[in-house]
Amino acid sequence: MEQHPVLAAVDLGSNSFRLQVAKVEGEQLYMLDGLREPVRLAAGLTADNYLDEAARQRALAALARFGERLRDLPPEAVRVVGTNSLRVAVNAAEFIAEAEQVLGFPIEVIAGREEARLIYMGVAHGLPQSDDQLLVMDIGGGSTEFIIGHGLTPLKLESLYMGCVSFSSRYFPMGKITKNNLARAELAARSELQNIVADYKGQWQKAIGSSGTAKAIAEILELNGWSRSGITREGLDLFRAHLLKVGDVHKLTLLGLRPDRLPALAGGFAIMYAAFDELGIEHMQLGLSALREGVLYDLWGRFHNNDMRDVTVRHFMRRYHVDVKQVERVTRLSDVLARQFFGSEVNAQALQVLGWVASLHGVGIRVAHNGYQKHTAYILANADMPGFSKKEQNRLSLLALAHRGSLKKLQGLLTETEDCLLVMSLRLAALFYRNRSDVVLPDMAASCNGAKFSLAIDAGWLKQNPLTETALQEEVKQWKSLGVAVQLIKK
Repeated sequence: MEQHPVLAAVDLGSNSFRLQVAKVEGEQLYMLDGLREPVRLAAGLTADNYLDEAARQRALAALARFGERLRDLPPEAVRVVGTNSLRVAVNAAEFIAEAEQVLGFPIEVIAGREEARLIYMGVAHGLPQSDDQLLVMDIGGGSTEFIIGHGLTPLKLESLYMGCVSFSSRYFPMGKITKNNLARAELAARSELQNIVADYKGQWQKAIGSSGTAKAIAEILELNGWSRSGITREGLDLFRAHLLKVGDVHKLTLLGLRPDRLPALAGGFAIMYAAFDELGIEHMQLGLSALREGVLYDLWGRFHNNDMRDVTVRHFMRRYHVDVKQVERVTRLSDVLARQFFGSEVNAQALQVLGWVASLHGVGIRVAHNGYQKHTAYILANADMPGFSKKEQNRLSLLALAHRGSLKKLQGLLTETEDCLLVMSLRLAALFYRNRSDVVLPDMAASCNGAKFSLAIDAGWLKQNPLTETALQEEVKQWKSLGVAVQLIKK
């Protein structure tokens, strides 16, 4: 991929939207500019998880301002990620379509564990080298991520469905704090934490807090004399007693407390307090980086042959014991055909997607050979795939589902010409190598004009391989059912 001197990351968090711009110099990223908008998207989720109009308008106004800052950057140099609120909102797709128009760049909704991986990447790059095993905790607006890692490598990744905005709205309406609702919030957080306590407790030497909630709590504790440095258990106890004494976040007059943090303060505190108890944390220091920096480093890696998506594909190939020889055959031929179909307008990113799905098209065989493309599609859509957004996973799933069998199941799904081209290339490659051996193939000439495809192939070879010729004729019929014309030319 072409390198760019300036990269940008946009984090569409459930509490705040953040933009970070960085300059690339050799092997380093230097942060140039950052913007933050307290959108509080999670507060706009109704009881049935619809994003309300007020939150949508706050978000779109913020994105319009971000769009102005990003206007001169090429699409490949910008990555925009959405987190928990966009994962759960029923009308997320409708909002994202509108948001992309305003911002001017595509938006990826990432899974919880992918968010955790990117958070760790950002935090780890901002810390000095250490032999300590780290616990990184990031309290977001709608979810909280917990990562154990060493150096730049995350070892355990979890995302729990609790956040400072959602907990504040649920347990502290109007900002009121009582013994009862604070205890209920802490109990709810401790209940969520039970999912990870056995795997996390005692598995780290140093705890790091990232993002706004940890920073806000640390500043309050330090400036009010409740902690000398960072977040301590004793400091949290003193802060808790003060919250109960005042009884209303809007009446707090603490040093270091910013007005924009007030609506989410009580919920974030309850989660932090519960985490200290359940995970046995005594002291937590602040990390200077978070999700947006992790997105930048991940994006930077894609330009330096260090794309996490390639790592994930190789891991899945090992995990599902794919037939490597068959993968090589199908990958090679599908790439050749796709390049011919593209002609002079070869799309490098599309070829990259084709390479991934060609490498993974057979993972479902480990479940069952009959209809294995369906198992492959399910795995690719639902597995944790570090580096991939949910949109990318869904595309891989669709292409894998389409690579063999009836195309009737693709009615209304295979709507993009580019995806038709990729599926055509993949299906033909799988068809020619259906016996999973090194068949000597004739020269082929493939071309595409809109929704019209043609494949020219040696007539003598087809006569010697009647089974393949029959399969090709059936392929013509399959595509016709989708309104796509395929011409088989014998030369």
